[in-house]
Amino acid sequence: MIDSFLKYLRYEKRYSEHTLIAYQNDLTQFQAHLEEVFEISNLHEAKHSHLRSWVVSLIDQQVSPKSVNRKIATLKSFYKFLLVRDIIEANPASRLKPLRSEKKLPTFVRENDMVALLDHVVFEDSFSGYRDRLIMELLYGTGMRLSELSGLKDLDINTFQGTVKVLGKRNKERIIPLSDFIVKTIKDYQQFRNREVGKSEYLIVTDSGEKLYPMLVYRTVKKYLDQFTTISKKSPHVLRHTFATHLLNKGAELNAVKDLLGHTSLAATQIYTHNSMEKLKSVFDQAHPKA
Repeated sequence: MIDSFLKYLRYEKRYSEHTLIAYQNDLTQFQAHLEEVFEISNLHEAKHSHLRSWVVSLIDQQVSPKSVNRKIATLKSFYKFLLVRDIIEANPASRLKPLRSEKKLPTFVRENDMVALLDHVVFEDSFSGYRDRLIMELLYGTGMRLSELSGLKDLDINTFQGTVKVLGKRNKERIIPLSDFIVKTIKDYQQFRNREVGKSEYLIVTDSGEKLYPMLVYRTVKKYLDQFTTISKKSPHVLRHTFATHLLNKGAELNAVKDLLGHTSLAATQIYTHNSMEKLKSVFDQAHPKA
């Protein structure tokens, strides 16, 4: 049943490989709990009390509320799948409630630090230097995800219109505008790449012309953020957070930021308004006579 469920997620829901692995791990762990504690081997025989027992055991093991909630979501999705296919008559996960968890605000780079990085950092006059600049400018200038950056192809770039076509989660395409300075960086990089490494289907490649891999991007981002910021977390996703936060701080509409990020609902985008609100509170405290 787990295999059928995963095939459904892969081919019908278009979930990413990373998400599929997480779902598989969650269900495998739950199945092991059923067999060990209740001597039940078939997942479709599980009752609400069995599911609740696993959740309680996770809490006892001090698994983070965020991880527990993800596992609860996995169970809900799995048993809904079984219910729709008439494998079970009632959904044992329907009464499971997510745990309350403290929402952490997204980590982002301060505007002055980000501007200083892009304006004053010295990128090497080499293929890796041109590539580093493009990685940093694209992540901060478009807010795209790491997976979206890695999958970019030359054909996705329209330098005449100043846009990039991005293939996001569940194979949803979106168009993101490019600033003039990013367009110039892309053209300079492509010219250098074609001369030094050779033409490629993918926009950003390794020194040997292979498709970009995640760890290379992580190392690149950390290398330059280390020079201009003291934040503890330094990852490609931090630049996505930075992109969204800076847009909202400058007055961008929430719906516009939602579309640029490729979010399916405003709820995912609204978390960035908390960072913007902190800035507004700071301005108020400094400027209002009664603050």
